Amino acid sequence: MLFSAPVEKTRPGHLSWWLRGGAILLAALAIGVVWMTNVLLTERFTESTRNRSEVRLALYSGNLLSELRRASIVPQLLSRDPELISALDTNDFSRTTQRLFPIIGEIGAEALMLLDRDGRAVASTIREQIGSTHRPEPYFIDAIRSAETIFTALRGEGGAVDFYYSRRLVSAGRSVGVIVAKVDLRQFETAWAGISDAVIVTDSEGLIILATEPRWRGLTEQKALEVRSAPSAILRALQATADWRALPPDAYLGGEAVMRSEARIPFRGWRMTSYTTYQSVRSRVNGVIAFEIMGFAILLAMAFYLYSRRALVRSQFFQQESAELRALNARLQREIAERQKAEKNLEVAEQTLAQSSKLAALGEMSAAVSHELNQPLAAMKTYLAGARLLLKRRRPEEALSSFRRIDDLIERMGAITRQLKSYARKGGDTFEPVDARHAVSAALSMMEPQLKRRNISIDASVPRTPVMVMADSLRLEQVIINLLRNALDATKETEDPAISILLSAGETATFVVRDNGEGVENLDNLFEPFYTTKRPGDGVGLGLAISSGIITDLGGRLTARNGAAGGAVFEIRLPLATVAGENSLSAE
Repeated sequence: MLFSAPVEKTRPGHLSWWLRGGAILLAALAIGVVWMTNVLLTERFTESTRNRSEVRLALYSGNLLSELRRASIVPQLLSRDPELISALDTNDFSRTTQRLFPIIGEIGAEALMLLDRDGRAVASTIREQIGSTHRPEPYFIDAIRSAETIFTALRGEGGAVDFYYSRRLVSAGRSVGVIVAKVDLRQFETAWAGISDAVIVTDSEGLIILATEPRWRGLTEQKALEVRSAPSAILRALQATADWRALPPDAYLGGEAVMRSEARIPFRGWRMTSYTTYQSVRSRVNGVIAFEIMGFAILLAMAFYLYSRRALVRSQFFQQESAELRALNARLQREIAERQKAEKNLEVAEQTLAQSSKLAALGEMSAAVSHELNQPLAAMKTYLAGARLLLKRRRPEEALSSFRRIDDLIERMGAITRQLKSYARKGGDTFEPVDARHAVSAALSMMEPQLKRRNISIDASVPRTPVMVMADSLRLEQVIINLLRNALDATKETEDPAISILLSAGETATFVVRDNGEGVENLDNLFEPFYTTKRPGDGVGLGLAISSGIITDLGGRLTARNGAAGGAVFEIRLPLATVAGENSLSAE
């Protein structure tokens, strides 16, 4: 009945003109909206894809450089191995190969090989190479002539490249042999092949030495792009190698456009290049455009429905249509009521979740305070008992020394509470040069009562010269105490418990704590908050999480692994305070 009066007053010709004008206006609006959506979303998604490609390229090049740096240390260390030098002097190589196998398991190299001064392989982790001659190989000739570690890249069949680090062994001032480490860089090709990008690494001459497509090795980039490959992501990269903005529209609309990204690897002039397709960008933009077109189609359908509705008002089915509209309205009201009820339930759930988060935060802080104050309290108890005994024996001077230690512990507890308050800031404005040896000494002094009570064998190796790092001494001592306490707990079930401590200075300051316990089963979750393998009441799982956060704030890294002979090994690496910048590998 609402439409009956207008229908009687509107002329059919006027109505038809209004309908055609509205359809044309809706079509123009749809074209404009779709065009603007295509332009804006394409730029946005393209930038996002470009950023991800650059970040991924930086990660790949960093991993590759890290592997090269790690492998370069191996020949330098093995060139000083007394067993290898003695074997070359005495020509007794019966146990030399067995010596190399445990080493290759720890360093992760592809192969190790020991050559005598004539270039003959006297020991190798690949037994087929024992007895082979390598005298004409560059890694032998260059190593014999130089006192430094030599890097060599040798091309083989099919353009494949093998990478070697070699260094000569010297005994009594003369060269007695060469130690050669073969670096496994093809593992990166396997990892890169799992993504949709095509990745290549070129040397200083522009030849491809690593690639996700094996047929590209040994070619220049231009020639490699002319090679047609089987169906893969590389095929799309070959179809268009320029920037997508320079491609014809059909290639871009089809998702075949390719973005070329390049990064410099600070090693012998190497470069890494990746080709990233825009197929995902086109898919995402087309999906949004499809929804918009669907919406305009719905609007157009609704317009035609309204026009048809005006005609149906005059028909005999008015009552039936009105009943359907009333039923639809009733269903809509029910849906609105259900949605309002769901929104109220959601508000209650959000309030409950917020309260639970507050309680969790309060519990975490309480557990952290209890965990950090437990060590000083235990030490104070021991010193008080010792002071009482000394006073009974009329030795007040020694008792005063215990009281002074208790006073220091009280100061430490106050500093710990202040430190816990400042965890949220994570600032570096309080860092200062700290001798890591003093931090180790203070931590051992703090843990002395527990270590003596357990009768644990302690093997500590600390350099005589200072090892200076930029740190907060209290937080550094806190981390070392946490690692010692974990080692103490790990050796509870060990018959002859032993803990070894090593502090050294090289490119970084390295602190290692090793125990002979049962090791760690789940290394992946070890540093997560509240993860613990201890019995209930022995710990809450915050010590390693807090320690990892502290070392990260200091610019270093805390890692854990299981030792080859059993037990757990925790390692801290911190930048030295005297190092002005990072050292990079070069060919010079």
